[in-house]
Amino acid sequence: MSRFRPLIIFCCALFLFGLPAFAEEEASEGRPNLGGPDQVDNQLDTDAQPGEPLLQLDFLDGWFAWKQKVKEDTGFGFGLDYSSVFFGASESVGEDQAAAGMFRFFGSWDLVGRESGNTGGLVYKVEHRHSYSTASPKFFGLNELGYAGFFAAPFSDEEFRVTNLYWRQRLGGQRFVFLAGFLDATDFVDVYGLASPWLHFMNLTFSTGSAAMALPNDGLLGAAVGAWVNDQVYAIASLGDNGSDPTDVFDGFDRFFNENEYFKTIEVGWTTAKERAYFDNIHMTYWHSDEKSQTGDPSGWGLNGSATWYVDDKWMPFLRAGYAKDGGSLLETSFSAGAGYQWVPGRDLVAIALNWGRPNETTFGPGLDDQYTMEAFWRWQVGEQLAVTPNLQLLVNPALNPDTDQTWVYGVRARFAI
Repeated sequence: MSRFRPLIIFCCALFLFGLPAFAEEEASEGRPNLGGPDQVDNQLDTDAQPGEPLLQLDFLDGWFAWKQKVKEDTGFGFGLDYSSVFFGASESVGEDQAAAGMFRFFGSWDLVGRESGNTGGLVYKVEHRHSYSTASPKFFGLNELGYAGFFAAPFSDEEFRVTNLYWRQRLGGQRFVFLAGFLDATDFVDVYGLASPWLHFMNLTFSTGSAAMALPNDGLLGAAVGAWVNDQVYAIASLGDNGSDPTDVFDGFDRFFNENEYFKTIEVGWTTAKERAYFDNIHMTYWHSDEKSQTGDPSGWGLNGSATWYVDDKWMPFLRAGYAKDGGSLLETSFSAGAGYQWVPGRDLVAIALNWGRPNETTFGPGLDDQYTMEAFWRWQVGEQLAVTPNLQLLVNPALNPDTDQTWVYGVRARFAI
């Protein structure tokens, strides 16, 4: 019976959180899928409305008009992008540069309920991640700089992988959404308006989990449910395979039903209105991670909190914090404060953030110093589908390199989407 306990708990959470979703019949607006900026449906919407770039690439207008017609006629939407990232460091214990690229093909295909708005459809994302250098950006800080953290975590040398392949069902006038299949936890766990490593900060301390969450790999087999309890309060619960491998995604069936090692989350949040859920958002997330037999990480749990507020539709100050008890997370305690500023609406976004972090001693061992991080970036929308983002980070007291007081990291990211 104990092996099925996580499934029973999840089903109870699904019922409790889903029940209010049917209280009202009208269709909701704003964020019906309760996903983050990188969730496929939201990414497609963002790419279709790139704002007011510096350069107008009119030759793509026909392409996007055709894509929109296909979506309207068939319910099939898709996108492609290519991203590159480069980092260099003022000093290191190994390599002092790292660079990588990534091609993604992603989309959603609404197959049922298109007329009612309670759509059910297949969501997919296939990637090829490749490194240009000996060191990959994801592990550049950890392996080469002695920093207990990840830079641009999606950029590695894993090659072909399946990040998303799941069914997404909306119900109750879109007040309720249910996902089942191969998921990416960062699409719906502890998200906020500046969480995307493709669009915003590149240091994991300023992204999902604040580096104090034992996040599983992408492509985890599982389920998630989200519901608008009312027009301002939402809840999300999830359960997934803790040993997922997106390069061999279908092996997740065997792990899920036989190894019984799960990653579970429950999140409750408040916003001023559904359409402001990215911008005015306060939430608390509880997570629990079972022991990972493949990596040897112990079981653990933690709490993450986040508060953001969009002021005058230009400024977005934020406070974020996390605490982890074991679990294999990078940090045991993390606290961040920062702000984004929409310098030129629809084109230029600048942001800066500071973090204090205490490394998780069950991951790295006892006696390590606290480390401090500063990151600043400027995302410049050069063309309708081309964004270039210079990035600067300062690492003070990198915990795994006691011989260095501080290290400067400079970088640049580019993303082209069609």
